[in-house]
Amino acid sequence: MDPRSHRGLTPVRRPALSCRQAAVDLLAASGRGLAEAATAPTPTERYVAAHLAALRAAAAVLATRARPGRDRRPRSVWVLLPQVAPELVEWAEFFAAGAAKRAAAEAGITRAVSAREADDLLRDATTFLQLVATTLRVPHQTAFPLVG
Repeated sequence: MDPRSHRGLTPVRRPALSCRQAAVDLLAASGRGLAEAATAPTPTERYVAAHLAALRAAAAVLATRARPGRDRRPRSVWVLLPQVAPELVEWAEFFAAGAAKRAAAEAGITRAVSAREADDLLRDATTFLQLVATTLRVPHQTAFPLVG
């Protein structure tokens, strides 16, 4: 039993995060993911961290622009992103194409990703995060890790 209930008080509920705050939090998490990718010891770890950072940046766009619909089926962020941000369709296609490679890297298949592919993806994910932050008009640091 809630100890406040006997005093006639109702439990205090924390308000849900605003869509804007959720986007800011996701972009911050994306930036941390890029920093993790930049220091990852192996190409597979670098690739996975960079891809997940891009995924969080895309989720920030969905947090601010997507509206819940009747269709409750799970769908990929990369499928939903072009629907709410047509200007990011090429980025969505690019990162969707790398999802299988990320899955292989997550599964521990070390030959799935070369060092160059990991470095290229880190650069691309950094560019994508900066673009998303600008698109959403969220102040962002210019000190995101840039590789080579």
